[in-house]
Amino acid sequence: MKFSQMGWKSIFVLGGLLLLGGLLLNGCGGADAPVGEPAAEEAADDAMAEEEVIEAEPVEEIEEAMEEEAMDEGVVEEIDPDLVEAIGSEEDELNPHEPADGVKVEATRPAGWIDESTTFDPEARAAEGDVLAFGAVAMEDEAMMEDGMVMEEAVEESVEESVEESVEESVEESVEESPRAEGGGAVVDSVAVKTAEEDVALVPGVEQGFELTAGDVDDNAQWDDYLLYRRDYEGGLVIDVDVTTRHQIFVRNSAGDPILGAVLRISAAGEPVTTLRTHSDGRAYFFPSALDEALQADRYEVTAEFGDSSNTIEIGVDSSQRIWEMTLADAAATTDAVRLDVFFLIDTTGSMADEIDQLRENIRAIAAQIDGLPSQPNVRYGMTVYRDRGDEYTTRTFEFTPDVDFFAEGLGEVVADGGGDYPEDLNEGMYKAVRVPEWRVEETVSLLFVITDAPPQLIYDDQAYSYATEMVKAAERGIKVYPIGSSGLSPEGEYSLRQMAQYTGGRFLFLTYGAAGAGGGSTGTETDLNVDDYDVTSLDGLVLKIIVEELAHQGAVAE
Repeated sequence: MKFSQMGWKSIFVLGGLLLLGGLLLNGCGGADAPVGEPAAEEAADDAMAEEEVIEAEPVEEIEEAMEEEAMDEGVVEEIDPDLVEAIGSEEDELNPHEPADGVKVEATRPAGWIDESTTFDPEARAAEGDVLAFGAVAMEDEAMMEDGMVMEEAVEESVEESVEESVEESVEESVEESPRAEGGGAVVDSVAVKTAEEDVALVPGVEQGFELTAGDVDDNAQWDDYLLYRRDYEGGLVIDVDVTTRHQIFVRNSAGDPILGAVLRISAAGEPVTTLRTHSDGRAYFFPSALDEALQADRYEVTAEFGDSSNTIEIGVDSSQRIWEMTLADAAATTDAVRLDVFFLIDTTGSMADEIDQLRENIRAIAAQIDGLPSQPNVRYGMTVYRDRGDEYTTRTFEFTPDVDFFAEGLGEVVADGGGDYPEDLNEGMYKAVRVPEWRVEETVSLLFVITDAPPQLIYDDQAYSYATEMVKAAERGIKVYPIGSSGLSPEGEYSLRQMAQYTGGRFLFLTYGAAGAGGGSTGTETDLNVDDYDVTSLDGLVLKIIVEELAHQGAVAE
């Protein structure tokens, strides 16, 4: 217990007076008593004990009075012993990754914010054993770049001289020979770095003040169009991944039902190459040309596994067949409620206020409609928010929770702020979104919605993360990426988001506006992005539609 300085002085003075009084009393009472007589000593001790008892009572009362007075004045704070005990017993259970603002996570609630990053250590990243399969190759000479947006003529001329003719001829020939009805398979020679002929106009975010509308395109369904889009791209710096050799692998049970979460182990000459997981429609995409050169081969063995059932087929890279059916006869569909993990990766820089507000206002309504489905899927929500180096934080991650109200509270703490330069650290954001939260993975519909109006930052010397590497990791874990491009998204931003969607089997979503564009202050069907043949609906309605479609493949919409 703490006391004020004056309180302690009073106690010391009073104690001194009592001690002095006792000594005087002892001296007077013991003058005539013979030294060494036990009876006299006992009598003196009894007298002192009696006086101590008599004098102790007022001292205790004074202490209590002083303590109460000090607490009333705010000098000391009362400490609850039960609270002290609780802190000691639950200390190990509290989350060690608290936000920088000091907000604490209650031990009795879901995990909440579990990770915060303001910097990263490239050496520690490399120690994890992950090799960056795709990097910003143009980083070899930083002097050639200005803000990561526009490459100088030296790079442009080098790229044009080395690949222009071969790329154009390859695309034209392969697209003509690969009818869309057969699922594509056109081959395009990839260029690791694409360049811009002109500066990209940066469109600042606008406060719309209305319900956001959006459209979407499926680049896997419109495969030939996507190949032409890749060939004709003239935007800024991107990380290119060669997806032009595409194989679609469907895994079903003996009843013809798609198997969610079947593991596909792909090898060449007996050596493992990669692993994939099937989505809710039983499909996975395999891109041999995207593999590291050392792993590429003419033929691959694909083994599908689910429970105790397995099956193996052989795929020839040069085969005209690009769609493969695999049956696992003994694989039984799960009888439990379908598991659904919905995760949001949100750019929280200053221009993203409208998109964050829209999600905040509608997340409970979306959740209510999902919960209202007859099959009652087992759903959880989580998010990673990100900005860029030099901002208040680079990333923060909110762990999956089945409590949508708790998730909404966390979303309510998210504020759009910071930024400055145009690109943001989508690379680290993707790394955290894919690897930090506890995705259930097995037999789970796993959806990742990426919401941003900016391209990834690609100008750091010590770039330790790559959105391209993380989209490959997402495909390995069966996570579909559904990016949502917001107002002002540049060509390289569109290219990067469409890559993530196409590679993981998702679709590219984008906001739409009135005829006046994003600054016109009205909803509509217009967009400046390089897309066509799309329908428009409310953004939250489109997100819900996608979730319902994914569940429908597993019969989780109607019973």
